[in-house]
Amino acid sequence: MSKALSQAATKGINAPNGQFAAEHPMATLPATMIAIAIDGKGGPEVLVPAEVPVPHPGEGQVLVKVAAAGVNRPDVQQRMGSYPPPPGHSPLPGLEIAGEVAVVGPGVTRWTVGDRICALVNGGGYAPWCIAEDAQALPVPAGLSMAEAAGLPETVFTVWNNVFDRGRLGPGEWFLVHGGTSGIGTTAIQMAKAFGARVAAPAGSAEEVAVCRALGAELAIDYRTQDFVKEVRAATGGRGMDVILDMVGGDYTERNIVAAAEDGRIVQIATLGGAEARINVARLMVKRVTLTGSTLRPRPRAVKAGFARAIEERVWPLVAAGRIKVLIDSTFALAQAADAHRRMETSQHIGKIVLTL
Repeated sequence: MSKALSQAATKGINAPNGQFAAEHPMATLPATMIAIAIDGKGGPEVLVPAEVPVPHPGEGQVLVKVAAAGVNRPDVQQRMGSYPPPPGHSPLPGLEIAGEVAVVGPGVTRWTVGDRICALVNGGGYAPWCIAEDAQALPVPAGLSMAEAAGLPETVFTVWNNVFDRGRLGPGEWFLVHGGTSGIGTTAIQMAKAFGARVAAPAGSAEEVAVCRALGAELAIDYRTQDFVKEVRAATGGRGMDVILDMVGGDYTERNIVAAAEDGRIVQIATLGGAEARINVARLMVKRVTLTGSTLRPRPRAVKAGFARAIEERVWPLVAAGRIKVLIDSTFALAQAADAHRRMETSQHIGKIVLTL
């Protein structure tokens, strides 16, 4: 590993100085670990193994022995250099993990060593050991494997924040999610259905359309052969969608406005089709459409903690009851992180891609 990569991989990692006393909980752990770091910026090949310090937990944090880590689009964007970690976050990729609590930091009262948790983390998930904020961690739902649990936090936090918090989706309303078979899409369909909404989902093949229907989409659209705007307006008698969750942007933005109902809410969470859009502002005004968006990663700890508590109260019982499931597209060993990114970039995955340790 180059000196520059070594410095980049360890910058921001909370690592101890010197040796711990024998009675310290970190004393029995290795001093270093082999994690996946980002060597420069570019394609999947820049994901490389690197020896870095095992981080130690600070106030309100736990150290997790990672069993599995979810792979997400923000990881790809970070690798390409377009989504750098916020100040103080780990430079290592990986935003969601599942595993066992290994060390409990000062001020943590909920978790104890050995607890099985999954967590939305501030980077560092592509590693054998990872720091999690205690308030952003949740218990692994009963009956779920660690790989399944690792596929929950980033997607569920994102959907809860954008569909139910910002989008204010209510029972009986029509909800459309683009990319219905992505990790976000499969989660959003199930959550919206479980909370009583009527769901529409565009997808890219007959197989994907069938998956969306099986997950609970009342209207599943093959966007390669059908115009989603025409289909959703026909299905609603011309009324349109109350809430639209979009990760495409670009030309889809104006089409979403056309597809929206009066007083509809469009929530943008990514711009895979381009960050710039040309829209008819008069149409937006006449229909009183709200066009908003968010990114989750830079939100303050207290905000994410609020999401975690709401999710544990409202969503976790549905997961435990089997009404919301984690669809696993594929799993890769940690050392195969580059292959996992290649799989994601095909956009042919259905559900979550997970790294296992």
